[in-house]
Amino acid sequence: MVRKALLAGVLTVGLTFGGETAVQWGYSGKIGPEYWGDLSPEFIACKIGKNQSPIDVNEENTVKACLEPLEVRYVADAAYVLNTGTTIKVVTKGRSYVVVDGKKFYLRQFHFHAPSEHTVDGRHYPFEAHFVHTDDEGNIAVIGVFFELGEPNPELAKIWDAMPLEKGQKRVLTAKVNPAKLLPEEREYYRYSGSLTTPPCTEGVRWFLIKEPLTLSEDQLLLFEELMGGPNNRPVQPINARKVLE
Repeated sequence: MVRKALLAGVLTVGLTFGGETAVQWGYSGKIGPEYWGDLSPEFIACKIGKNQSPIDVNEENTVKACLEPLEVRYVADAAYVLNTGTTIKVVTKGRSYVVVDGKKFYLRQFHFHAPSEHTVDGRHYPFEAHFVHTDDEGNIAVIGVFFELGEPNPELAKIWDAMPLEKGQKRVLTAKVNPAKLLPEEREYYRYSGSLTTPPCTEGVRWFLIKEPLTLSEDQLLLFEELMGGPNNRPVQPINARKVLE
């Protein structure tokens, strides 16, 4: 019973990542990123945290390491699409997972940012997807995937077809969406320790930024940008004493 309760709690927490909190926040004005830490005591890490995300990845903060290949075990278990007002989020049934440091981290949801939150050598990509996972103890691992403008993304198109237009709305996905198809075949990555990029900016997050970008069309990007009403990316944060492994 204890284990079932723990897993239920982990799932509930997992569903809140990427935009759902009781306190209103956003990406501009008096509820924008520079004010997040003042909006609620629960958001204090956004203000005083030393290992915050996103970051810029560059030759000065990266070090070579023997990183294990990402062991991704995703299935087509996307359940519904939610418009949080700050992103478009796809909630899964929790059957997909990755193996990180010998432990299974289950995919709870994935969501999107435009432009990218992380930068590489100071450059933003047009679009970034975040795949949010938790293990049985509630530890968090996030895979980030960059997108360039190019060919339309067919898996993204399935989500966009069901995308709710109003904040708070959700729609069940009738088309089978496999998150594995939103990962590139080449999965070399950068790894670092960071935080959630949205309030409450929880630290201790294992970040995996895949180097190889995918593509989406200009129309797909414009639809998302128009729905969000502007950029939904947190500015890059100080790297401080951290290093990025590659």
